[in-house]
Amino acid sequence: MTATQLLLVRHGTTDANVQVPYILQGSSIDLPLNENGRRQAQQVARFLADHPIKHVYSSPLQRAAETAGAIAERHALSVNQIPEITECHVGVWEGKDWDTIAREAPEACRLFHEDPATHPYLGGESYSDVLHRVWPAFERLLHQHVGETVVVVAHNIVNRALCAHLMGLELRKAKGLAQDNCCVNIIQHVEGKSTLVTMNSVFHLRG
Repeated sequence: MTATQLLLVRHGTTDANVQVPYILQGSSIDLPLNENGRRQAQQVARFLADHPIKHVYSSPLQRAAETAGAIAERHALSVNQIPEITECHVGVWEGKDWDTIAREAPEACRLFHEDPATHPYLGGESYSDVLHRVWPAFERLLHQHVGETVVVVAHNIVNRALCAHLMGLELRKAKGLAQDNCCVNIIQHVEGKSTLVTMNSVFHLRG
């Protein structure tokens, strides 16, 4: 019985993640990590230093690539970028806060919050759209790296959609899943079955 382990990480914080009011940071805003985000990247890199990691993948966006780079450096690996796992395209809501969105597009905002699997970010993707482009890339990695431990650094909505699917949770409920910056989700693949073993682990960020 050969087990493949995929460590799914969310990137560290950027200035957009901590802005008040919170603004949507999709695939069009490509910010680097801020000081705290760089510290988080080092913390998760230390946490994963003893894992037998053979490959590191990331989204092409700076915040994911920088986080992946910190992890890869500990293992003398390079980072391979996967365009399919970039963050959700949030359309015309990119860079806006929810109060502004609710005021400018109340019906689209209401529908999205009721069922983000069916109703997309206005002019962008729904959670279903995200899962449909991410899942084939996820399966490809599992088939390419049988019996190995692989790190994938992605994004909030990408991770939520994957975790919900692995849990058998209705995708419309994925918006309620926590994915803190630099959290780790552990996925094990054995005999054709993928299992989410750990979700949103952040113990390594404490202290």
